[in-house]
Amino acid sequence: MEFTDKVVLVTGAATGIGKGIAEAFAAEGASLVLGDIAGEKLMTTVNELKAKGVKVVGLKGDISNVNDANALIDLASKTFGRLDVVVNNAGVVDRFLPVGEMTDEVWNLTIGVNLNGPMYTSRRAIPEMLQHGGGVIINIASVAGLGGAFAGAAYTATKHGLIGLTKNTAWMYGAQGIRCVAIAPGGVNSGITLGGEPSALGNSRLGPQFGTLPRVAEVKEIANVAVFLASGKASAINGAVIAADAGWSAGG
Repeated sequence: MEFTDKVVLVTGAATGIGKGIAEAFAAEGASLVLGDIAGEKLMTTVNELKAKGVKVVGLKGDISNVNDANALIDLASKTFGRLDVVVNNAGVVDRFLPVGEMTDEVWNLTIGVNLNGPMYTSRRAIPEMLQHGGGVIINIASVAGLGGAFAGAAYTATKHGLIGLTKNTAWMYGAQGIRCVAIAPGGVNSGITLGGEPSALGNSRLGPQFGTLPRVAEVKEIANVAVFLASGKASAINGAVIAADAGWSAGG
């Protein structure tokens, strides 16, 4: 129970990978602060965890809104008096849109949630962590941050950017006790959808390869990696990108 007396914040925690990560940290004794834009589903998750004796609070909000992101960090400080781990998990996908078909709406939404959101939460969390001797920030990236053949232009750009944010944060704050790492899943059996009709071009270019890739991962497998990376066993891992993708990126 390494995370007893530790406070873990997870964004996008109502369902899927975020919920699985929250459950995994709860099983290790952590107190939780959970955020999601889907308020009703979020409170269902919060109540399920409370019924198991977990110390947990939830806050509905849009992580791409700086005020909502700040409020989530502030809730952790107000409720528990500290913040030890931030898992930036909230994300949206982009219907496989190539740049020639990209709309401002899809681009701005994807950038806002996938990249601005983690920056907002990290920026607010850093001072809180420094007050207590350090902490860990885990960014849920993607194999789309390792290459160009797994998603549309917006999603791919944001995940590359998130990996850059991870490395810079690790370099800047590592000497002060803050580690920042990224997990790059491939396909995960999490229930996430494209959010609309896929691009015909994007689907024709990306779709065929998915039939040749290794299996998809289960949510629990990604959650296990997150718990390990936040633990003392991973104390030498900083700025790294862990491809928890069942081999999707092994082919280059």
